[in-house]
Amino acid sequence: MQSEMAEQLGIHEITPQDVDLITSYWAESDDRYLEGMGVDLGKMPDPEVFREMLNAQISKPIREKQAYALIWTCNDLPIGHNNINQITFGKQANMHLHIWKQEHRKKGWGVGLVRLAIPVFFEKYQLERILCEPYALNPAPHKLLEKIGFEFVKTYTTIPGSINFEQEVHQWVMTREHWNLIQ
Repeated sequence: MQSEMAEQLGIHEITPQDVDLITSYWAESDDRYLEGMGVDLGKMPDPEVFREMLNAQISKPIREKQAYALIWTCNDLPIGHNNINQITFGKQANMHLHIWKQEHRKKGWGVGLVRLAIPVFFEKYQLERILCEPYALNPAPHKLLEKIGFEFVKTYTTIPGSINFEQEVHQWVMTREHWNLIQ
């Protein structure tokens, strides 16, 4: 009888060694997959521009970063990233979730990985709340956010980011107070 080893989930702050992994994810993902997340393919930056932007963010002091990323790992292998942007230090930030390859999706790892990341975001940026606004037609992040304990706020139409088309999003929120209560 062969026993299955439990997956070891982890996170680490993005390093220059991780930049090519994130850049490859955006540059090499299937167009339908990207569109299913609400990405406007015509707004995607050239991979080299994307790489430069990530490296610039890594080198900035924490209060000057426009985005902050954590790398998700499973059994010490990088499999995705979780980042915040639209950061107002001491108040709030918007969170994004990405598992890079199809073979790592739909395994239930996202819940554990986001649970590891949330306290880091709250502490590093002294946040009062974290918002997450996934494309309304992309069901996976909504299920994950609900499982973790995010509270649904509203559905509305917006252009949620620089690489997105206008879309309906579901807004979810996690306050620091609520996070502390459910832990």
